[in-house]
Amino acid sequence: MTKIVIVDDEKDILDVLEFNLHAAGYEVVTASTGREGLALALSSRPDLVILDLMLPDMSGTEVCKQLRESAETKTLPVLMLSARGEEIDRVVGFELGADDYVTKPFSVRELLLRVKAVLRRSRKDAAPKRSLLIEFGKLRIDREAHRVWVEQEEIVLTALEFKLLVTLFERKNRVQTRSSLLEHVWGIHAHISTRTVDAHVKRLREKLAEARDYVETVRGVGYRFKESPDAPSEDLGLLESGESALDHGLERAG
Repeated sequence: MTKIVIVDDEKDILDVLEFNLHAAGYEVVTASTGREGLALALSSRPDLVILDLMLPDMSGTEVCKQLRESAETKTLPVLMLSARGEEIDRVVGFELGADDYVTKPFSVRELLLRVKAVLRRSRKDAAPKRSLLIEFGKLRIDREAHRVWVEQEEIVLTALEFKLLVTLFERKNRVQTRSSLLEHVWGIHAHISTRTVDAHVKRLREKLAEARDYVETVRGVGYRFKESPDAPSEDLGLLESGESALDHGLERAG
């Protein structure tokens, strides 16, 4: 269960937030002083701290600063609360590392939405990053550098060809229709002819040379990247009704 620490010296606010966050499915721990909040953040390993700026023993900005300086809590999301809504206060809060800033009085519903948004962003940031280097049989792709090698020889792809290759690889062993590729590679919804896809796949295969067979044609449907480099090429189906011989010829050439 997602755990939230609330640090605020106003009991009414603590009670309201604790009740509503519990009702929303969160585990809640509360503190009424800055030092107590710091100790809870270190000991209870929360997913988020809701932190008031005006505390009796130390300021919320100092609490936030110490959270950011500690190795254990430097990435811990912090949502600041304050009765002061001036721009300079918000700027200072964000400069100290706050993830969001809400002024009092606030709507509980809005605060809950802010909490969900901060938690969603933090989980996305914490997600494991995909490897930037792809090695697949004779093929090697460096996503970050936008470079491709086939059997140790670098080949030159256009930006569009590179995006097409990576898109097919990331969805390997799943058939990608031409319209799907138009949407995800070209960023359009079939406003241009799907023949554009065929032409680019044909050129991509020509450049891939010894690795060309990794990109397979599913006749009448689209294309797919092989599941493994050693997988045998398959009979990928007959012509779709109404598909012209010219289409078939281009796909065979591709």
